[in-house]
This record gives sequence, C-alpha cells and structure tokens, in this order.
Amino acid sequence: MKEKRILQGRNITPKDVIEIQDLLKNNPEWNRTRLSRELCKRWNWVNAKSQLKDMACRTLLLKLERMNEICLPARQRPSPNANRNRQIKDIPHAVTTIESSLKELRPLQIMTVEPKDKDAPLFKYLLHRYHYLGHRNCVGENLKYMIRDKAGRPLEHCKNETL
Repeated sequence: MKEKRILQGRNITPKDVIEIQDLLKNNPEWNRTRLSRELCKRWNWVNAKSQLKDMACRTLLLKLERMNEICLPARQRPSPNANRNRQIKDIPHAVTTIESSLKELRPLQIMTVEPKDKDAPLFKYLLHRYHYLGHRNCVGENLKYMIRDKAGRPLEHCKNETL
C-alpha cells in the first residue's frame, strides 16, 4: 500500500485504510451509507455548505474495494443508477447515403426530442452509434434535437453545403 495517495480529492494514508477496516470489522451491521457518513464525520469531510461529502466518500470506498484494500458490506438494494449505463438496443434505421442537394431535401424539420417522444430511443441510438464520443447518458440540462428531410429521414450531416 502506498504511503500517500489522492482518492476523491482526499489524501488517503495507510492509517485511513486501517481505520476503515476497523470500522467494518467492529460494525458488521452497518451498511455502506452508514459507513460513509461516519467516515465523513470523523474526517470532517464536508463541502462549503458544511454538508457531509457522502457520495464522494462512497466512491472512495468503492475504489478502495476495487483495489482489494477493504471489503464493503453487500448492497441492500440495487443501485438507483442501475439504468445509467445500460446497453442501448439497436434500432433499425435507413443507412443509405443520401445523394442529393440540400435544396432537394427541403423543407427540413428541426424538432426537439423530449424523453417521452417516440423519437427518443432512435435519438439515443443514433448518438450512441454515430457520434465520435458515443452516448451513455445525459447529465444535467441539455437540449436534444433531430433534423429530418422532407421524406422524414433523419439527417446526420451535410457535405459542402450550408443549411
């Protein structure tokens, strides 16, 4: 075990790991939340509003577990973020190249895509499949839109022409 290292913005020493191991050993009835909150209190690990940095601490604990330095109690229920990284199902869609001028594709339809819209699954799939960063999930406020040609085909991009 390294003498000094930074996890979740916090310097974690071998003494800290021993403290966590002792808490786990001496309190087998504790769940992960109780453990992280207790550590935050002991370490005075709070944010600018004096709130416990509970989620940062839980992430730190998961990292230590992945490093085989501690063994956390089993989860009591599935993660509330279980759907966050689920696989996106393939959605059949036209993949043929459109060989025509932009003028021939007009009028274009520019539509926002809301989570409950019928286009939402297709939007997620197209972003996942064709965007250079892919798509796993969206965080925070964001605006989704889809552009279709006059035949209703989703458009990815146009070459050598401006809209």
